Amino acid sequence: MRALVTGGGGFLGGAIVRQLIRRGDAVRSFSRGSYPELDRLGVEHVQGDLADLDDICAAVKGCDVVFHVAAKAGPWGPYREYYQANVEGTRNVIAACKKTGVRRLVYTSSPSVVFNGGDMEGVDESVSYGEHFESAYPATKAIAEALVLEANDSAMATVALRPHLIWGPGDNNLIPRLISKARAGRLRIVGTGENKVDVVFVDNAAKAHLQAADHLRPGSPVAGKAYFISNGDPRPIAEVLDRIMEIYQLPPVTKKLKCPAAIAYAGGWVFEKLYNAIGLKSEPLVTRFLARELSTSHWFDISAARNDFGYHPEISFEEGLNLLRESIA
Repeated sequence: MRALVTGGGGFLGGAIVRQLIRRGDAVRSFSRGSYPELDRLGVEHVQGDLADLDDICAAVKGCDVVFHVAAKAGPWGPYREYYQANVEGTRNVIAACKKTGVRRLVYTSSPSVVFNGGDMEGVDESVSYGEHFESAYPATKAIAEALVLEANDSAMATVALRPHLIWGPGDNNLIPRLISKARAGRLRIVGTGENKVDVVFVDNAAKAHLQAADHLRPGSPVAGKAYFISNGDPRPIAEVLDRIMEIYQLPPVTKKLKCPAAIAYAGGWVFEKLYNAIGLKSEPLVTRFLARELSTSHWFDISAARNDFGYHPEISFEEGLNLLRESIA
């Protein structure tokens, strides 16, 4: 098949591209920048902006399936920038797919669209969107996911995947931020560190996208649905952090904010107000969203993905650590 991957030069997008290439699909990538590594793989690259409908129409034309991965991520930044990239960009992708007759659209969402600020242990897709968001990223991803699922009809089938805390070799977001904070002495655990999280190795997340696409047709059981994607292996957050620190030859994270989570949340509110007041664009030491994420359990039931399109996390947490270690050796 011919597939378009928006954000094909990124972390997850690149993994999807490589898996498509390996199985013999024709791949086109769409992004604002240029990526020589994609040229070396024989990927056709269309350079443009998600804000420009004509750019996207040119990219999706002739494709059988679109993987819309590109997004503005991160826990901090102006809402308008997230809205423009995540909502308006997705709206344009949907419009371009409809205009050019694309039959399948796979959207990369996030479990944060249902985060309610408390523990989420083993919840499934029946949980509703969050009622209040403390960061522009989950707020705009929830709007965008709803747009994608609403676009599902007899002409074009859509599905949304919610990979949780993607990590692995080539990560340019989660692990670099953790390592940077650790080296600066700013990485802390909120509470005891026993709250459990379930991360997903990047190749597992990419494989889920291909499997969902292969099962996606108008009227199929997958069409119009959202799915949680993880490794299915929840672990205490302190363990996850310490195992990653070990690979980078950094000490375990011993600094803890032992105050109640509510106090940490209040501290995040103060930092956000201060940074906004003085116009700082860098990420605060702690934000309300980060305080909630670090102090709560969040892991999800992935049985729907297993049952509906055969998702199985092939690379375990331990295997992923070994691959990460090899990549930086």
